[in-house]
Amino acid sequence: MIRFNNDYNHGAHPAILAALAAENDNSFGGYGLDCWCERAAQEIKKYLDCPQADLHFLIGGTQVNYTVIAALLRPWQSVICADTGHIHVHETGAVENTGHKIQALPAENGKITAQQIDAEAGLYASSEIKEHITQPKMVYLSFPTEYGTIYSLQELTEIRSVCDKYGLLLFVDGARLGYGLGADGCDVTLADLARLCDVFYCGGTKCGALFGEAVVFTRPGLAEGFRSAIKQNGAMLAKGWLLGLQFYTLFKDGLYFDMTKKAVLQAMQIRQAFREKGISAYIESPTNQQFVILEDSIMKKLAQKYIFEFELKLDDTHSCVRFCTSWSTTQEEIDALVADIQAL
Repeated sequence: MIRFNNDYNHGAHPAILAALAAENDNSFGGYGLDCWCERAAQEIKKYLDCPQADLHFLIGGTQVNYTVIAALLRPWQSVICADTGHIHVHETGAVENTGHKIQALPAENGKITAQQIDAEAGLYASSEIKEHITQPKMVYLSFPTEYGTIYSLQELTEIRSVCDKYGLLLFVDGARLGYGLGADGCDVTLADLARLCDVFYCGGTKCGALFGEAVVFTRPGLAEGFRSAIKQNGAMLAKGWLLGLQFYTLFKDGLYFDMTKKAVLQAMQIRQAFREKGISAYIESPTNQQFVILEDSIMKKLAQKYIFEFELKLDDTHSCVRFCTSWSTTQEEIDALVADIQAL
């Protein structure tokens, strides 16, 4: 079977495994206080144009999301996000478990707008009973979204403006960040994210690392006490140098961007094959996640050879499924799938 079900079904890029093997006999400080975490932070900072950036390395995306939110919000404060957002639908109530309400807004193609956020935050700002309702304090976005779509620079700038209007923090989930930055038409850079966001992260787990995410705080003082929050929430790795070495390897020579761009180009080959066969997209995604509408008979036929993800039943005979490429997808796998699509 050939897997197109997600972007974390292989171990790690060979360059990372080689780096880990080369350093295996050496000893380093613990809990992220080591030379590799420092070197990794410096490599990432080269892309940020943000000298004051404060970086922390955590073990996984869900841990990042609930730790950041729990650390930055007071108990009566809430977070605004899309109703398709990862923290709302794919994290088993982790954020709610910290005591914070999620105010989910209806998404279009996975995205929410500055106007929606303005309206939601405005309800609290104009309320005469503020002590009886939660206070929106953060906006959570994913880049790319759960449906592989991306925010434009203008959209992010407009959202930042609304955040400034109401004193909201802007937090961008970058679990698949490399695939978003590598999308055709993306006009957002890491420096833009550092300028517009209060905190964001560069995903490693889905972008070639064995595990790990690099969290970037961009405002002085915002990360005060964050190391304690990491430890308290079970997201701190004792052998933190394993995270640092991986991210150093990913960013030192641009490997992070090269391999995710490759995956996006491969996804475009899948998209084109479905288009040429007259098979419609459920949502037009420019990234490594492709959502298509398949007749159930076609879905069953492709499932004999490929593993992909069922999303939802659309009607009696059609379903939406996801094909996901990754840093580890080979061209041979793409060629096989394209040929089988053409033969349908």
